[in-house]
Amino acid sequence: MSTVEFSIVVPCYNQAPYLKETLLSVKNQSYTDWECIVVNDGSTDDSEKIIDEICALDPRFRKITQTNQGLATTRNNGIRAAKGHFILPLDGDDKIGPEYLELAEKEFRNDPTIKLVYAEAKFFGTEDEHWPLPPYDYTRLLFVNCIYCSAIFRRDDYLKTEGYDTNMRHGYEDWEFWLQLLNKDDKVVRLDTVQFYYRQRAQSMISFLHEEEKRKEMENYIVRKHIMKYPAFMQQGLSMEVLLDISYRLQELEQLKNSLSYKKGFKLENSIRKKLGRI
Repeated sequence: MSTVEFSIVVPCYNQAPYLKETLLSVKNQSYTDWECIVVNDGSTDDSEKIIDEICALDPRFRKITQTNQGLATTRNNGIRAAKGHFILPLDGDDKIGPEYLELAEKEFRNDPTIKLVYAEAKFFGTEDEHWPLPPYDYTRLLFVNCIYCSAIFRRDDYLKTEGYDTNMRHGYEDWEFWLQLLNKDDKVVRLDTVQFYYRQRAQSMISFLHEEEKRKEMENYIVRKHIMKYPAFMQQGLSMEVLLDISYRLQELEQLKNSLSYKKGFKLENSIRKKLGRI
């Protein structure tokens, strides 16, 4: 089997309005030794047509079509079909910057002990803001999903895990996967330039409340599944319920910090402080 350096895996389900923009961000990479596997997860819109068009333009794009199986299974299917040494998962409505692969390749080449590379990020769509990601450290990762889904890792390391957990059907499958992939002393690098763009869309209050319930369900599942990674906290007498409560509250804080209302309030506070400083 011939290999390439990077395999970008794009799961797609009814994302036709955004998919071409996503795939063009891959095509425009300054680093050229890549393949892109687009997995159509039973879309009923024009996604298949868009995939066929981009595949006809560039043979580095490949298509997999399947019945609807969910995001985790779709990512797994794409990665298992991949030929690259490194894997970059990319959702069908997000984008990557033109130098993402080039910069990541330099990091991995210069330090073979690196386990994961990601970059600074921005929101786009309904918001156009820098994404204030918290600094990575392993203890934080146990309680907060501080790495977005489109970080880059070795395919060989993926094969040592169970893959994305197909029980995670309501989100956070990337967080759970990072906990499988990473251990306390593993080296994680964040590039100091924006190379990932996360699409923000409008959300109704009803869907937000529904997602809040599912979020707690998934956090509960993650902590219980990976409880053996929390021995230091358990030794300090923290119960499972306390660990779960810490996780809930920290995730809520991160969501608040990333919300538009928080950003507006933060800007207003800074403006007031500046004006008061002139008095």
